[in-house]
Amino acid sequence: MQPSIRRRQTSALHAATVICSRSAGSAETEPVPLKPRFHLDLWLSFTVQSWVLDVGRPVVMLVLPADWFPLNRPSAAEYLHLLYNISTPLILLKLLERSPRTLPCPAVHLGVIAVVMGTSLHLVAESITRRLLLIGYQLHLSVRENPVMRNLKPSSVVDLFELLFYFDDTLGHLMWYVPLFLVLFLFFSGCFCHRKLEEKMPRAAWMLLAPNAAYYWYLITEGQTFILFIFTFFAMTAMVMHQRRRGMVPNGNGLFMLYSFSAALVLVAVWVSYLWNDGVLRKKHPGLIYVPQPRAVYTLHLHLHHNTQT
Repeated sequence: MQPSIRRRQTSALHAATVICSRSAGSAETEPVPLKPRFHLDLWLSFTVQSWVLDVGRPVVMLVLPADWFPLNRPSAAEYLHLLYNISTPLILLKLLERSPRTLPCPAVHLGVIAVVMGTSLHLVAESITRRLLLIGYQLHLSVRENPVMRNLKPSSVVDLFELLFYFDDTLGHLMWYVPLFLVLFLFFSGCFCHRKLEEKMPRAAWMLLAPNAAYYWYLITEGQTFILFIFTFFAMTAMVMHQRRRGMVPNGNGLFMLYSFSAALVLVAVWVSYLWNDGVLRKKHPGLIYVPQPRAVYTLHLHLHHNTQT
């Protein structure tokens, strides 16, 4: 009996040794976590399409003569807006594809529909606003205070224009910008890596930082999205603090977004402080949050000054 017991003990020890050696070998051959990469193609596409198709629209309106396009036909700015309506949902979907945290498919579909509807409402209102500017409409005044609206008969027509601008400035912007900032936050929530893999922003990210931050400034001021922006920025900051407790830090994409939002906030602060004592703009933007629109500043200070010189 004793030899058989010894053989069993020997075989058990041998099996344990084999298992330990396998576990040690598997631990040694565990794949090393890959270093996160900066999504240059994604951020370059986002920045270029934003500047060309969104910021470029008012520039095209100012540069190209109004006589080139009949008032009853779309202008070059409207065609750029149409391209923006198509490209923006594609960019947002691409951001969601590369985000580890996403939304259910019905929510994604509703978000895309909301963005398309919001940008379409803005397209219609922007087209009418452009034509109103040609006949003397002043963007730094409210609808009823504009000299063009005072001469309309019957006076109830002014209510129609107020409804139009409500669809654009309030409803359209909410449908447009809420999904945008939500997708940006979801993408940012996945831009973290372990502290051992902490990296700095690449050179390409530094090159895109200034135009990206300037575009966020444009969204905040022209789109009147300061509340959405600041809540998103606070949520991103809280996410960073929460992840640091778990030993995680922002990777190159996360740092790029944080620096872009921070720089945009500085630009907004400079913009507001420069126009802080402007009484006309204060009347145009009443309330606690005072962020003047660039187009209102243009019609108040630049456009009127240009007309007096000519």
